[in-house]
Amino acid sequence: MTAEIPSFTLNDGTKMPSIGLGCWMGTPGGGERVYNMCLSAIKAGYRHFDTAAGYGNEVQVGNAIRDSGIPRNEIYLTTKLGNLDHGRVKEAFEESLKNLNTEYIDMYLMHWPQARKPNGEQAGGYAVFRPNESPTFVETWKDMEKLLDGGKVKSIGVSNFSIKNLEILLPHCTVNPATNQVELHPCLPQNDLKAYCESKRIILTAYSPLGQPASPDQPVSLFNNDIVKKLASKLNVDVAQVLISWGAQRKTVVIPKTENKQRMTSNITLVKLSPEDMKILDDLHLQPGMHCTLCFNAKVDSGRLNGWTLEELGFPEHLYRTKS
Repeated sequence: MTAEIPSFTLNDGTKMPSIGLGCWMGTPGGGERVYNMCLSAIKAGYRHFDTAAGYGNEVQVGNAIRDSGIPRNEIYLTTKLGNLDHGRVKEAFEESLKNLNTEYIDMYLMHWPQARKPNGEQAGGYAVFRPNESPTFVETWKDMEKLLDGGKVKSIGVSNFSIKNLEILLPHCTVNPATNQVELHPCLPQNDLKAYCESKRIILTAYSPLGQPASPDQPVSLFNNDIVKKLASKLNVDVAQVLISWGAQRKTVVIPKTENKQRMTSNITLVKLSPEDMKILDDLHLQPGMHCTLCFNAKVDSGRLNGWTLEELGFPEHLYRTKS
């Protein structure tokens, strides 16, 4: 079974399915769960899978793809460079290729702009190199560009890059990133970043496109939002379909994660949203308290995320700083 999923043409001429399955399980690993999830997704019609070295499950994702019996050239496979590996890009890529046990990788992303130091965590956050310390993300990107010469990766891109850091990176690129993977959903539509990337022919990929479950740390929930629920009820579909369809209709790649077989099917069953429906979702972030990250509020300590300040990352502090 192959689902009717549109593809987007990237700036290097390759095509990327607009809907994929995110393989981050909330914590590194996942083992048999990841294998079964990917195998079920392939049976449901998915042909795009997004993992990372840091997810700790490349082996299981690769096993599921091979065991599915689907030809490799019908699968789009993304993985990512870990923060510890900025100074050893070639070696890290070869390790991912070996873990996935595949002939090539379709998309290889720099997972975060900051390079983590090998001595691990320190009090107050990750031990990372500062933006001007080697290896800088510009140096890391130049090493990623060299991977294209080997024929084992088709496209390269970035993740968690702001306009600020793209403006630092792009003047040094021989090959521009094909995609920038960021948190993106109606509470964080990334309008400015989307417009900037489109001007550079960089497509956005949306992680956490459904937001996160409501919690004491993050009380905002798209699934519990009356405006979104009302729209889904009007269209006679579930909330996830509305959110995913909104993302794809904005010409962004969307990679929701689910282990539920029924939701796998509904998530790749896109609905046509009218201009009025799109505006409802476009404007959701304008509601009081709704314009915010749904991923990182509880993880931002003293204005830092993964060791860099929000200013260094180029992330708006009022959207990411822990709310008291």
